[in-house]
Amino acid sequence: MNTTITDVFFDLDHTLWDFDKNSEMAFDRIFKSKFPEIKIKDFIEKYAPINQACWKLYQNDQITHVELRYNRLKFSFDALNIDIADEDINTIASDYIEYLTDNNHLFDGAIEILKYLKPKYKLHIITNGFANVQEKKINNALLSEYFNTITNSELAGVKKPNSIIFDYAVNSARASKENSIMIGDCLDADVNGALNAGLDAIFFNEKKIEAPENIKQINHLLELKKYL
Repeated sequence: MNTTITDVFFDLDHTLWDFDKNSEMAFDRIFKSKFPEIKIKDFIEKYAPINQACWKLYQNDQITHVELRYNRLKFSFDALNIDIADEDINTIASDYIEYLTDNNHLFDGAIEILKYLKPKYKLHIITNGFANVQEKKINNALLSEYFNTITNSELAGVKKPNSIIFDYAVNSARASKENSIMIGDCLDADVNGALNAGLDAIFFNEKKIEAPENIKQINHLLELKKYL
């Protein structure tokens, strides 16, 4: 165990909470009931990279959350050559947010690693997700008992990778940066954001993408035991 670390900060989506799986289940429910002609696999193939690109714009304050919710659907339907009314897009966007937190699949090892870390460290969450949605995810997935503080971008007023959100989270946790570490799936928002703010960081590289050799990384959550 690293004796200098006292506080461990986690990202939520794509790190603990399996966003891709839960998201696909939400869309599957919507399409089966209202748009059965849309094949879920075809949609997700287009939607996944478009959603990721839209989130990158959102976290860099280049689009609003309203534009994010609309654009990621509109662009996906356009890519599939499906003509769909704005009214239907807005309905899908609303239903999606409502249904998303009904599914609470976590990454393999999530609860096991939290149980392992909880007696040794103070645990926290830093997320760019919408506050009310993230709160539902955390509560419905029975994660709240493990975390001392939860910082979201609405509370902090900025999003990762902005150093202000890390400052806010560390202050809320009554921690010190030199004794804190951030774990997340996004090199830009989580890892570089934390490092630039003065925290240590571990890259949750579940998809095994190419990453700089000097960055601590894991492919499975239980590999955190190598570092903590």
